[in-house]
Amino acid sequence: MFSSVRWRLIWIAVLITVCGFALMPETVVDEATGESELVWPLKLGLDLQGGMHLAVEIYDPEGTLTGADLDDALDRTLTTIRNRIDEFGVREPTIQRSGNRIVIELAGVDDPDQAKRIATETAYMEFKIITDGQAFMEALERIDRAIVNEVGIENLRITPLETAPEVDLGEILGTTADTAEGEADAGGPGEAEDPAVAGAEDPAQTEDPASAGDSATPDPATARPLSALLGQGGVLGEFLVAREDQPTVTAWLELEGVQATIPREVTIHWGVEEVGAGGSSYVPLYVLEAEPLITGEMLQDAGPANRDPTFNQPLVPFETTRRGARVFERGTARNIGQNMAIVLDDRVQSYAVIRSTLSRRAQIELAPGASFQEAQDLALVLRAGALPMPIEVVEERNVSASLGEDSIRQGRTAFIIGIVGVIVLMMLYYKAAGVLAVGALIVYVVLMLGGLAGLDATLTLPGIAGLILSIGMAVDANVLIFERVREELAAGKTPRTAVEAGFASALSAIVDANLTTLITGIILFQFGTSSVRGFAVTLCIGILASFFSAIYVTRTFFIMYLNRRGSRESVSI
Repeated sequence: MFSSVRWRLIWIAVLITVCGFALMPETVVDEATGESELVWPLKLGLDLQGGMHLAVEIYDPEGTLTGADLDDALDRTLTTIRNRIDEFGVREPTIQRSGNRIVIELAGVDDPDQAKRIATETAYMEFKIITDGQAFMEALERIDRAIVNEVGIENLRITPLETAPEVDLGEILGTTADTAEGEADAGGPGEAEDPAVAGAEDPAQTEDPASAGDSATPDPATARPLSALLGQGGVLGEFLVAREDQPTVTAWLELEGVQATIPREVTIHWGVEEVGAGGSSYVPLYVLEAEPLITGEMLQDAGPANRDPTFNQPLVPFETTRRGARVFERGTARNIGQNMAIVLDDRVQSYAVIRSTLSRRAQIELAPGASFQEAQDLALVLRAGALPMPIEVVEERNVSASLGEDSIRQGRTAFIIGIVGVIVLMMLYYKAAGVLAVGALIVYVVLMLGGLAGLDATLTLPGIAGLILSIGMAVDANVLIFERVREELAAGKTPRTAVEAGFASALSAIVDANLTTLITGIILFQFGTSSVRGFAVTLCIGILASFFSAIYVTRTFFIMYLNRRGSRESVSI
């Protein structure tokens, strides 16, 4: 009997030691500051430490994706977002698919906006040649007529610029910085033309400044709505639009009838850098070749971000794949002297003159005014890859840290009240046997928390509820056993025989109760949402720990208790 008790104690001690090691705090060093801090291994969920909750869907307004195509797009999007968040450095994020949505939960993030931008940015990159704009200029009259037909002449109130801006925009745009290591030099000053508005040659629009500002409906035959808003940029193929007119021009260019008039061999893209001149701000509009030299799919690596030592501009170095290097080399070799635009998510980030053939390594120069953090974020999303399709945020919640602290405090209070209440009730009602049950309950708590830490589970507010519920399950098993022991003692059996019979007769009821609850917990984990799954994980681990503590630990303590008493001495129960 002593040997049996000794081995039981050894197994209990081993489990407690393993769980104790799992609960030991870890020392984490912040790479940015070099400071170290102790991190509790039991992770806290979004509702406990605050953070961001996002639910996103594939943006498919026309419903072209169905069935297997939608599943494939969601799976690839899920992988890309997970790679980006891992690069971002969020500790233990929750990223999972729920139906046709992807749910992202980032606990403890310091900058939710940055995390959202990184997770949802499409980051589709292309390198395209800037055309001379001639094909677009030749199509401008047709585009203007299409705008008039689509919008209606009565809805157009266009006042063209009557004189050139006081500052020569061509001179401003013609001076740009060289890119690093001579691989992609910045575009030199182009043949800057007078930045007077294109279409100013039309007498109907320039002959009388007073009539130009008149609100009368323009003549459909002479109306040039888009031409009136375009000015020549610093290089061929670059046009300028006043910032306040950008939404209008964007809406016009998206019209179906207008799209049909744009030459197929070119694409139109806005730039990210605004230019100030003459007290006004202008947004560049670029006419690019439709076929890119290479795309982001041919990138192998990007970053780390750095700065141009001459102009202090943020730079993002990148490296292409071997296939990308061959394609890039052929494309740049036949376009030496041309301006190459770097397009990210349909916006021109920057452009440079191709001075020589480019191969595997080059770099992206961000627009003036861009922060170094933006360069780091760009390198991150390029490394992680582009999303296969655009996505839209359909649900967003930010949980403040104060709410998390309040939840932790309330959960801790409920846990302490529950534990203390159980301990007092068991000791008062079952006397010495209650003390043994309390000892087993302490072992249960260690096993429970150690199991959560060892399985890398996340403790949420519903998880705390599951923890408290499993404590009740553990006590319930002890109550069943003690009541059976009492019945056996009342039947006149000896204490040792009564204890053995009590454990044996209560076993089937304990197994049934724990097994059915465990099955329920597994179903909740399989089909529940993130918060429900947190409850299910804690409940399942708690059930296993409570079953072990009630059947094995409590019985071991009872054997030790009986060994110290005489065979005929009564049991305090």
